[in-house]
Amino acid sequence: MRVIGISGMHDGLAFKRRELPGLDPRAYRIVQGLDSAAALVTDEGVVAAAAEERFTGVKTTGAFPVNAVEYCLREAGLTMSDVDLVAHGFDYRPSPAHELNQFTRRRYQQVYAPDVHRALLARHWADVDWGRRFVTVPHHLAHAASSYHLSGMDDALIVVADGMGETESMTVATGRGRDVEVLRQVPALHSLGSLYGAATLYLGFEFAMDEYKVMGLAPYGDPHRYFDEIMRLIRLGPDGSYTVPALAENRSWLEHESHAGTIRRLTELLGPPREPGDALEQRHMDVAAAVQAGVEAALLHVLRHFRTVTGQRNLCLAGGVALNCTANGLISRSRMFDRIFVQPAAGDDGSALGAALYAHVSRAEVDVRGPMTMPYWGPGYAPEELAGALAGRPDCRSRRYGTEAELARDVAQMIANRKVVAWFQGRMEFGPRALGNRSILADPRDPTMRDHLNAIVKQREGFRPFAPVVREVDADRFFDLPDGAHQRHAHMLFVGHTRTEYRAALPAVTHVDGTARVQVLRRGHNDALWQLLEEFGARTGVPVLLNTSLNLRGQPIIRDPETALSTFLGSRIDRLVLGRHVVSRVEEDGHDGAGAPVDQDTAAPV
Repeated sequence: MRVIGISGMHDGLAFKRRELPGLDPRAYRIVQGLDSAAALVTDEGVVAAAAEERFTGVKTTGAFPVNAVEYCLREAGLTMSDVDLVAHGFDYRPSPAHELNQFTRRRYQQVYAPDVHRALLARHWADVDWGRRFVTVPHHLAHAASSYHLSGMDDALIVVADGMGETESMTVATGRGRDVEVLRQVPALHSLGSLYGAATLYLGFEFAMDEYKVMGLAPYGDPHRYFDEIMRLIRLGPDGSYTVPALAENRSWLEHESHAGTIRRLTELLGPPREPGDALEQRHMDVAAAVQAGVEAALLHVLRHFRTVTGQRNLCLAGGVALNCTANGLISRSRMFDRIFVQPAAGDDGSALGAALYAHVSRAEVDVRGPMTMPYWGPGYAPEELAGALAGRPDCRSRRYGTEAELARDVAQMIANRKVVAWFQGRMEFGPRALGNRSILADPRDPTMRDHLNAIVKQREGFRPFAPVVREVDADRFFDLPDGAHQRHAHMLFVGHTRTEYRAALPAVTHVDGTARVQVLRRGHNDALWQLLEEFGARTGVPVLLNTSLNLRGQPIIRDPETALSTFLGSRIDRLVLGRHVVSRVEEDGHDGAGAPVDQDTAAPV
């Protein structure tokens, strides 16, 4: 059986701009269906998956993922006529909520309704009968499937938390075999994700875009200063329940569309909101810390109750809240669960994958469930395609290495010499984290490197941390991780602690509170990166690299070699590695970071 999963709500943001002119520009992102993507699941498992943003260059786009779908079909050598089902990770149906007023009625008719997505499919693939081939999957069940069915677990507690699905903001379920049974759902009116998003707006950042900035800012603050105020906005109840009365402060449908009432309540409790671009004050850091602590308290409250009720020692997490690496790290260190799995595309791009998995598992006899390794499901490029991207370029020069070992040796020396290296290898990662195929790599020992990367290369806020990547054999030497946690750290979704004795040695990847968002690389998961780490360790005694995504400010993670090359040439990155090619600019001194002169397309130093 062949199933394409899709996510996103085409025209959702544009519809809101047309219908509600004059809102604060940041309020337009308070919409359903950003992060559109496509994934293909067959009887062989996950074949391909990619976010639409990687093809269009529009970050977090919710546009119909035609480019991502076409990629999935090409990767498998299929046409749409060969596909049995297309499953959408939303299941909106007519309801009184859509009849509130003309705006909500038209939004359902033009954005949410299944017929809208069926018509989009027919527009692009007119020769297919979409009457029975298109199915909808409830949003939180798609998220649940994306995590549970790839966890390798035969039973687990499943918690999905995000801004909202169709009408809910949290779903607690259990997975047993192929079945997922819902135990409790929390309405969207009490959304931890929406509260965190409203706090993101209050702090001057972008909703549904910059929540990770709040997470990164929180360690600079004192969570106690405003914790009591935040817990007036989140009230913990009996039996693992909670409410978020702050969201009820949105007293009209229009306030709901801007979170104006919630921000008004935050202002009453915490003082004036920060305007975008204003200086960050200690008060803002303390608010971020308190919001982070409040959401963590609510999550732990839910997990303690349902672990007791179900007796489960396995946990699967999904939804946008599951991208909060700090909260994930706290759950991991609590030792409530023996095994924890977070599907790396935990946000709405991952609901495309989950919709495909849910539909396949529900209908096919072949069982595709099982433990995933690395989500290298995006486009890859043959050596001749990489060489073609470099051919005839007067603005750069390249050197092609004959072996992976030679490449790793010299690139490791470049990085040890404080060069910042863009690393483009293999198939692109699915999800928001660069996991070693579309990465920028640098020396974690350099105390100036974090500020250099933030200010000069990534062009972003200086408080933002960078993550380390380390081989599994070296992880426990440098980082304090719970027993058995290496596997859960494979996808850079859990915060751990740098061991005290190595914090001074790893300043570029250790956050202000001593934490690090560690990626633990297992042998066989990425041989090129493993070899590079080994060579870097041999030269420096520290087999750890700084790993951040291959993109610049406002740009999605780079998909193709042409974009990688143009981005490199317009940036302050020192070297670009495309497969076995090391690329430099013609105006530079003609030497690679290892000290050898660069000869165009040769395999050895001159």
